[in-house]
Amino acid sequence: MTAHLPILIVVLPLAGAVLAPVVGLVSERVLRGLTLGVLLLAQLSALAALGVALEGGPWRYELGGWAPPWGIEYVVDPLGGGMAVLVSFMALVTAIHAARRLGGATGFATGVHHALYLLLTAGLLGIVVTGDAFNLYVFLEMSALGAYALLAGGGDRAAVAVFRYLLLGTIAAAFYLLGIGHLYAVTGTLNLADLAARLPAADPGVVATALALIVVGLAIKIAIFPLHGWLPDAYTYAPTAMVSFVASVVSKVGAYVLLRFLFFVIEAPGATGRALDLLAAAAAIGIVAASVMAVAQDDLRRMLAYSSVAQMGYIVLGLGLGNATALTGALLHVVNHAVLKACLFMAAGNLLLQTGTARLAGCAGIARRLPLTMAAFAIAALSMIGLPPAGGFFSKWYLILGALEQGATLYVAAILAGSLLTAVYLFRVLERAYFRSPEQAATPPPPSVASLAARAGEAPRSMLLPVLLLALVVLGLGVFNQALVESVLRPALAGMGR
Repeated sequence: MTAHLPILIVVLPLAGAVLAPVVGLVSERVLRGLTLGVLLLAQLSALAALGVALEGGPWRYELGGWAPPWGIEYVVDPLGGGMAVLVSFMALVTAIHAARRLGGATGFATGVHHALYLLLTAGLLGIVVTGDAFNLYVFLEMSALGAYALLAGGGDRAAVAVFRYLLLGTIAAAFYLLGIGHLYAVTGTLNLADLAARLPAADPGVVATALALIVVGLAIKIAIFPLHGWLPDAYTYAPTAMVSFVASVVSKVGAYVLLRFLFFVIEAPGATGRALDLLAAAAAIGIVAASVMAVAQDDLRRMLAYSSVAQMGYIVLGLGLGNATALTGALLHVVNHAVLKACLFMAAGNLLLQTGTARLAGCAGIARRLPLTMAAFAIAALSMIGLPPAGGFFSKWYLILGALEQGATLYVAAILAGSLLTAVYLFRVLERAYFRSPEQAATPPPPSVASLAARAGEAPRSMLLPVLLLALVVLGLGVFNQALVESVLRPALAGMGR
C-alpha cells in the first residue's frame, strides 16, 4: 500500500464520508472512531509521502494508468506534501475538539455531519496534491460544499451569512474556471507541469487575462481585502467548532493555490509581476484596515474573524513581495496562523460553551474559572501579535526582512502597525480575563449569563486537550522554526522568488 500513499491521502477521508451516514445509524461511538481513524491514517499517509518527497524529490502518481498530461496525476512535492500534513493534522485535532458538536437530531443526521466534515477535508487534501488544474477546481467545489453546509448550522443568522458566502464563492469558482478555460484554449492541456512548460510560448494577452481571472477568484475565496465581505458574518454566527477548522486551513489552502500558479505555473512576461504588486498593495492595506475593524468589535468571535482577514494579509504580502525571504515568511505564517487561529477559536468556543457568551464583557475575570483555556488563548494571542518565542514572531521577521530586501519600507510599516493593532485588541481580552473581576465589567452580562459564568469550569477534556495541544505546537513552532524552515520550507521554495 505504500506505493499508493498519494491517493490514500485523499481516498481515506472520501471513503469515510461515504460510510459515515450508514455507520451513524449503527452507533455514534463507532462513527466517531471511523472519523478519527480515517483522519489519523490520512495524517500518517501525508507524513510518509512528505518524507519520500523530501528525500527523493516530487512523487508523481498516475491515476487509472493514464500517463500525464492526458491523465490526472497527483504530485507530492515538499510544498504540497507539507500542506497535506498541515491540513490532515488540523482536521484530526479539530475533529477531536468538535466530537460533541458534530451531532444531529438522529444517528443518520450525525452521520451526515461527519460525512460533510470528511468531505471538506478530502477536498482540501485533494487541492494540495493534485497536479491537474481542472481536478483542482473539482476539489475546490467539493471542499466549498462541505464548508457551506457545516457553517450554516448555527441558526438563521449563520444561514444568511453562509448564503452570502455561497454566492461569492460561486462567483469566485466561476472566475477560476474561466481562467483555466483560457489557459486550456492556448495550450491544450490542464496538467500543471505541462502548463508551465507550454505557457511561455502562448499568447501573453490571453495568459494575462487568465491570470487576472484566477487571482481574483482565489482572492475572493481567501477573503483578501477588499474582497472579504463574506467572512466576518460567516465566522461570527457559524458553529465555533466548525469555524476553528475553516478559519485554520481553508484560506491557507487558497493561498497555496495562489502560490502554485504565480510561481510554479504561469510565467507571462510582466503579468505575474503586476499581479504580485497589486496583491502586495491590497494585502498591506488589508493588514491595517482589518486590524482597525477588529479593534472596534466587542464580540470575541467577530474580533477573531476580522483578525483572520488581517493575518491573511501578511501571507499574501509575502507572496506579493515575491523574494525568497518573503516567501519563506509567507509559508511560515501559513503554518503559524493555521495553528494559532484554530487554538483561538477553540478557546473562544470553550468560553462560549461554559459561560454562554462571547462578548468581551463576559471575559471579565474568566481566567480564574477557565485557567487552562485562557492560558492557551494567551499563548496563541502572543504568537499572533508577534512576540517571541512563539512562532508568529519568526514569520513576521522573515516578512520584514523580505520587505527590506525590496526596499519596501511602507510594507514594513504596515506589518508593524498591524502587529501593534493586534496587540491592542488581544491585550484588551487578556486584561479583562486576568486583571478584572466580573463585578468590574463595564457592561455587566445578563443575569442568566452571569449565573452560568459563576458556575463555569473548564470544558470537557475532549474539548480542552486539543486547545492545550495547539498552544504547545504554537510554542514549538517558535522554538523549532529554523528546523522547519531548513527541512521543509526551503526545499518547497527551491528556485522560487523574483
